Amino acid sequence: MRRYHSGPDFRRAHSIAELAQMAHRRLPHFAWEYLEGGAEEELTLARNRQAFADINLLPHTLVPCHGTETRRTMFNHEWPLPMAIGPTGYNGMLYHDADIHLARAATERGLPFTLSTVSTSSLEQIVAAVPEVNLWFQLYCMSDPQVQDDLLQRANAVGCQTLLLTSDAVLLGNREWDKRNFARPRQLSLRNKFDVLCHPRWIRQAVWPQGMPSMANLDRYLPADQRNAAGAAHFIGAQMEKTLDWDYLARLRDRWPQRLLLKGVLHPADAEKAVALGLDGIVVSNHGGRQLDGVPASIDCLPAIAAVAKGKLAILLDSGIRRGTDILKACALGADAVLLGRATLYGVAVAGQAGAAHALDLLTNELHLALTLLGQPDMSRLTATAANTHSPLFTVS
Repeated sequence: MRRYHSGPDFRRAHSIAELAQMAHRRLPHFAWEYLEGGAEEELTLARNRQAFADINLLPHTLVPCHGTETRRTMFNHEWPLPMAIGPTGYNGMLYHDADIHLARAATERGLPFTLSTVSTSSLEQIVAAVPEVNLWFQLYCMSDPQVQDDLLQRANAVGCQTLLLTSDAVLLGNREWDKRNFARPRQLSLRNKFDVLCHPRWIRQAVWPQGMPSMANLDRYLPADQRNAAGAAHFIGAQMEKTLDWDYLARLRDRWPQRLLLKGVLHPADAEKAVALGLDGIVVSNHGGRQLDGVPASIDCLPAIAAVAKGKLAILLDSGIRRGTDILKACALGADAVLLGRATLYGVAVAGQAGAAHALDLLTNELHLALTLLGQPDMSRLTATAANTHSPLFTVS
């Protein structure tokens, strides 16, 4: 395996992979496994990266370039780049107030930030800390209608304009590597407890002196003595709506007054149903390889979905984005933008807001350079010309 520099200064990381190496060194094993691991054999987790590697780029030469154009207009907002920070849960285990750090890094660059239902900072805390944030909210559907309605009311009250319904996680995937770190539910094994003591820097930056964070969006629904990590985890496991279906989504479409996206689409027939329901967008996603193992990479599914949905609603993609060229490839194959998950989490785990900002800047610089070298400075002119990953896959008009 290629080894990357993993020194203490995050600014010496020249790629997302190097930030990941630094995060690996800083985090105790159980936290790193939670961040990095996938389901079962981790076939889909590996495929998410390999699929991008299988896509070739075909550049034009002798094309003058006096700058690159990466701006995208979506949902009446102009984004400087075709990317946003996607929803990730329990980030406070990586760094104190990690969600706030991520929101600040995104907002400073004019990008949306998506807060998870199971975040460690609440909707209200994010908006109080980052008033100018373009806040999106990811919703796990709850079986208690009062809890569900209250979450929607709170999202609307803080000015959230975009709601993402996650549809592929009504049950948690079989994350065996994560489970092995615990002697019993939410109780670390003795080996992992000793490992935690070997990471004093993480203890200071993540859990001292308050201890493990709770899931702040859920605290108000829990008894006072259960407002902790264990209580919140038990609550969310019991509350997930197992009967989630298209009729439920249709009712949510009627209930939610702002933009609604469906996250977890891999089949073109489901994309067509989302169009028919009048959704504003979809997220082509396999949940970062953390749910059903053996499904295709998100990027593998994108061309067929774009063929039936492009121009009818916004198409976003997540899972496996680690390079600016990955963003370029996703947009060429039909995505309007990508959502970042692990890439920015590596940064925040290393250095909070500054680390997350560094991750965003790395991807931005790589994207601008790739467009120049491709001989196509304007992303809006990228077109896909073939699906054979063993030959050059796309060119430009």
